[in-house]
Amino acid sequence: MANQAGGQKFDRILVGVDDSEDAQLAFRYAIREARQSNARLIITSILEEDNVNVFQALSKDYVHGERSELAKHIEQYRQLALRAGVKQVDTVIDEGDPGETIVKRVIPATNADLLIVGSLSKTGVRKYFGSQAAYMAKYSPISVMIVR
Repeated sequence: MANQAGGQKFDRILVGVDDSEDAQLAFRYAIREARQSNARLIITSILEEDNVNVFQALSKDYVHGERSELAKHIEQYRQLALRAGVKQVDTVIDEGDPGETIVKRVIPATNADLLIVGSLSKTGVRKYFGSQAAYMAKYSPISVMIVR
C-alpha cells in the first residue's frame, strides 16, 4: 500500500535534482518514499537559461552539449535509484526557470502526484535563497515536500 498524506495516495513521485546538498537529501528521501510505496520515481533536472550567456545561447552546439551532459548526469541518478530498489524510474530534462518549468511543464507532462525538492540549489538559484522551492510549494498543483 502506498504512503498517504491526508488520505492521498502517491503513485508518481517527481524529484528535482542538481548537485546541491539539499537536492541530494531530497533524492535519497524520494528513493525511500518510492520504494516504500511502490511508486514510480520521476527524476527531473532543469537546464537553467540564466546560466547561459548570449553567445552560448546562439550556439546550438553549446546548448546541445550542455543538455547532453545533463542527460548523462541524470542517467546516473536513474541507475542509483534502480540499484536502491525502485522498480520504475523515469527521467525528464527541460530548460528554463527551474521552479516555473517544473510547475508549469514537468508536473503536467508526468502526471506526478508528489513533488520532492531541496530547499536550496547549487547553481543560479542559490542567490534566491530558496525562492524556487517556495515558488513550487505555492504554485504547484500537487503536494510538495521540501527537504532541508
